[in-house]
Amino acid sequence: MKVTNIPFMAMRKIVAIFSITLILISLGSLATKGLQFGLDFTGGTLVEVTYDEAPNLDDVRELLGKNGYGDVVVQNFGSSTDVVVRMANSYTPTLGDEVLSTLQSDGTNKVLLQRSEFVGAQVGEELREQGGLGMLLALAVVMIYVAVRFQFKFSLASVAALVHDVIITLGFFSIFEVEFDLTVLAALLAVVGYSLNDTIVVCDRIRENFRIMRDTEPYDLVNESINQTLGRTLITSLTTLFVLVVLFVAGGEAIHNFSMALLVGIVVGTYSSVFVAANLLLALDVKREDLAPAPKEELEDDLP
Repeated sequence: MKVTNIPFMAMRKIVAIFSITLILISLGSLATKGLQFGLDFTGGTLVEVTYDEAPNLDDVRELLGKNGYGDVVVQNFGSSTDVVVRMANSYTPTLGDEVLSTLQSDGTNKVLLQRSEFVGAQVGEELREQGGLGMLLALAVVMIYVAVRFQFKFSLASVAALVHDVIITLGFFSIFEVEFDLTVLAALLAVVGYSLNDTIVVCDRIRENFRIMRDTEPYDLVNESINQTLGRTLITSLTTLFVLVVLFVAGGEAIHNFSMALLVGIVVGTYSSVFVAANLLLALDVKREDLAPAPKEELEDDLP
């Protein structure tokens, strides 16, 4: 594959301003608007029904809305005839039957109630706490691994790039008021792993080039390393994005937010692996001495 010669590091100041702006906007939205937590986190009632024939989910939502169930999430579950209705209403023993009666009032499709259950607010709060702890644990493990495998400056740059990706992805969900549920949390953890993979590839090439290109300044060496790995990074990201676009368009509402989080996260992660991590390495003044072992002194042969 032909190696490009794009002056990425010449744009480092512009990129830094752009990233900082996105982070500030995201943090501002998270502080003022917060996230639109789904029923997995806030608590509520789940009603699962089965139709004889696949219903139109928009018609189901409209029917429920007309009968006083405005704040509902209607999704297919398992098959096109199985429908899950999630609502913020407090649970009552008769709520499942009431929803069933509402759905049957349409009269065009036979409906059977499969189950009705309640997720308490305390359970939702525990899920939020566990999800946050899981994210922090993942970042801590990443920092330790990269510090051991590479060097501490690489560890700081990699984790900072991951935090950058997570904050901007969360900011996207906050700004556009997209529901944040357990599938989105799972997608965020997947984004952390995916973005780290791309960043590790770039860091590994930088480390190797420090050992090979001994007369090259860190600025030029980092730029050359990014160009050498650019083809691999773009091919990996584009093939993944093609699959995610298909999932987003045709995967159904159940994984809509999941695929959206991955789409945003992978785009941001690809950008950060090229610009952010390398930019931070230069800001941390990474040097050849940080990685390359000291040259061994040659033993003089005292034999005649």
